[in-house]
Amino acid sequence: MRSTVRLRILITCGVLVAAGVGGWQLLPSDEVRSDPIPVGTTDEITSLDPAGAYDAGSWAIYSNVFQSLLTFKPGFTSPTPDAAESCKFVNSRLTAYQCTLRDDLAFSSGRKVTAEDVKYSFDRMLKIKADVGPAPLFPTLKDVSANGRTVTFNLSGRDATFPLKLATGAGSIVDRERYPADALRQDNTVDGTGPYLLKEYKPGESALLEPNPKYRGALPNTGRPVLVKYFKQSEDLANAWKSGAVQVTHRQLPPAFVENLETDDGTRLTEAESAEIRNINFNTRPDSPMGEKAVRRAVAAVLDRPAITTGAYKGTVEPLYSLIPQGFVGHGTAFYDRYPEPDAKKAEKLLKDAGVRTPVEFTFGYRQDATYRAETAEIKKQLEETGLFKVKVVEADWQAFQKGYTSGAYDAYTVGWLPDFPDSDSFTAPLVGTGNTLDNGYSSKTVDKLIADTQQYSDRSRTTRDFKAIQDEVAEDVPLIPIWQKKDYVLATEAVGGSQNLSDGTGIWRLWELTWI
Repeated sequence: MRSTVRLRILITCGVLVAAGVGGWQLLPSDEVRSDPIPVGTTDEITSLDPAGAYDAGSWAIYSNVFQSLLTFKPGFTSPTPDAAESCKFVNSRLTAYQCTLRDDLAFSSGRKVTAEDVKYSFDRMLKIKADVGPAPLFPTLKDVSANGRTVTFNLSGRDATFPLKLATGAGSIVDRERYPADALRQDNTVDGTGPYLLKEYKPGESALLEPNPKYRGALPNTGRPVLVKYFKQSEDLANAWKSGAVQVTHRQLPPAFVENLETDDGTRLTEAESAEIRNINFNTRPDSPMGEKAVRRAVAAVLDRPAITTGAYKGTVEPLYSLIPQGFVGHGTAFYDRYPEPDAKKAEKLLKDAGVRTPVEFTFGYRQDATYRAETAEIKKQLEETGLFKVKVVEADWQAFQKGYTSGAYDAYTVGWLPDFPDSDSFTAPLVGTGNTLDNGYSSKTVDKLIADTQQYSDRSRTTRDFKAIQDEVAEDVPLIPIWQKKDYVLATEAVGGSQNLSDGTGIWRLWELTWI
């Protein structure tokens, strides 16, 4: 029995780079297979329209079928031109950013891409402002102008992170003749300029991708055909792997399954120190029990993270006491400093001093999955054993869950978070800034000012103090509670090469790296 090839990738300054991997290469055979490489994931697509989604599953597809002006090359924290020929700030105040579009881009329809298409893509995204869309990522964007091949983004304040945001799925360029200006496209098709064409899409089931012969951009060439298969739960993905229905898996396998992979025959497992985190998020609106800060702080005071990470997750995740994960500028231990050990007496005093009657009854939502079910059961047990809380759990599939938490249907809920780009700003502005993507009602002038302060520095090392101050404020206000930071696993059979390059922590899903051996 062959042992698993385990590639360990370490995170440095927010980017996952190969470390200690050597001594082997994957050489293709003389006969190259032409059938699609089947890839499995539990990350569902919320919308094929980039104006309508801000989640890992949707953005994974966007990075393959759409182009942004900029992109990230593997191992780099600074973006590089993709649909653009060049980009730069055009004033010292970092309030005007300008890109010159490539002259050789064409949509799948054959129509040439223009600067007006870029402007249109941003204008409609901001106008539609979908409940689970990416508009909150651009709070400083005032307007976009197009002149010839030049696109200019005018900002309301200094934002050194703006180029990083352009390189994400939120910067996807769409065909203005195929996407309505004031509504999301609903026909389950795509008109983009990415390295792949979406040939067939079955919502919740699969997406067939084929190389785009018209692609021009940062990639030297496109990849093999790929069939992405979507699974509702992690156990379903594990079963598909066991049966041979998929040759590559990425996000999310059951912890117990990952724990026992060492003896799997012919398996290549890439293990990365990921920047993925998971938080308990609170509905801070006045009509929720969690609108009272003392209640949120009381939950933080009794939460036992190690019991969660070693129980439901079998040690495949690590306790996190910081809004910003390890490997990113400003990482700290704000929650550990304030709530070092589970302390029911401290929680009781917080509630009593605030005049809150106990037990506090509230709803707790989570996405349907066996692992998340076990995680939620552990959290419920910890809270109710204190006698201070009574928790009603609500399980929902991904689509219903998203609608639930953005509409305020849950008082508390758990959501995983991946960085949109390799910078600590990706864990602050979208999660705790006013108008954040969680739509949880939280707003703090102090936090907003600190976020703005971090965005003024091109030298990101100068932001450390402000990012730590943000985390101190969050630990005080508790709009959310960090639970864990996890490793990233990509699993592939010996028939597939390039799986070690599929994910590198920049939010880009590099399906073009996969090949048959």
